[in-house]
Amino acid sequence: MTPERPVFFVSDHTGITAEIIGKSLLSQFPEEAFASVSLPFVDTLEKANFAAQQIRDAWRASSLKPLVFSTLTDPRARAALDACGALVMDIYGHFLGMMVGEIGYPPEPLRGRFHGMADPGSYHARIEAVNFTLAADDGLAVDKYDRAELILVGVSRSGKTPTSLYMAMQYGLRVANYPLTPENFERPGLPASLRAHRDKLRGLTLAPERLAQIRAERRPDSPYASLDTCRWELAQAEHLMRAEDIPVVDTTHRSIEEIAALLRGIRPAR
Repeated sequence: MTPERPVFFVSDHTGITAEIIGKSLLSQFPEEAFASVSLPFVDTLEKANFAAQQIRDAWRASSLKPLVFSTLTDPRARAALDACGALVMDIYGHFLGMMVGEIGYPPEPLRGRFHGMADPGSYHARIEAVNFTLAADDGLAVDKYDRAELILVGVSRSGKTPTSLYMAMQYGLRVANYPLTPENFERPGLPASLRAHRDKLRGLTLAPERLAQIRAERRPDSPYASLDTCRWELAQAEHLMRAEDIPVVDTTHRSIEEIAALLRGIRPAR
């Protein structure tokens, strides 16, 4: 069995940036085993020294040199972390050094500037988008679709709700979602509530086997989760979306982040 190499994500705020970059890099080594630990809000020198000690302890316990992804902004805290002897990848320090060389003066470090409320307008826009998306989930609030920036359509459990919420939180987009049910397939064309918003529609689909697996977790041994039902609903939904020129993203093997990025890049079909 491959021993697990310790990995630490260290930040003086949420640690989101360190984790996104670190996990993306770790994914390039699928044969390796990693034991990940997140250390957010390391916002004092004392906490940085404690984090460095945790890393040294993990090194001794595993006998493998830890990998450390850091977005610390305080130079003293960064120095304390470097002193642990692990492979410390100072994400901010590396790129800030390059930028200082080009711009010509040092930065003004501020913890959490990217993920915090340095831009209140952007923050409140994201909150408003989340509130809208929650209110317009699963076919609710169709009377507010004129305010939606995107409307995701697809069969039940195709990933509409998590994708909508991710896009609201990450991008500040007002995203509604509408479930395509067997009742929608009984008559041709789009449901009445969607017809006026054709340019906003984006479809989600997936492999029938994957849909059956997801539905079985919710309702095991039910007609709703049967493979035949899943195949029929997906075929009907895909036929409808093709007929209406709705751009479609296959979610079978994609993460929420990938799905959202693809949806953002799609231009209106008409």
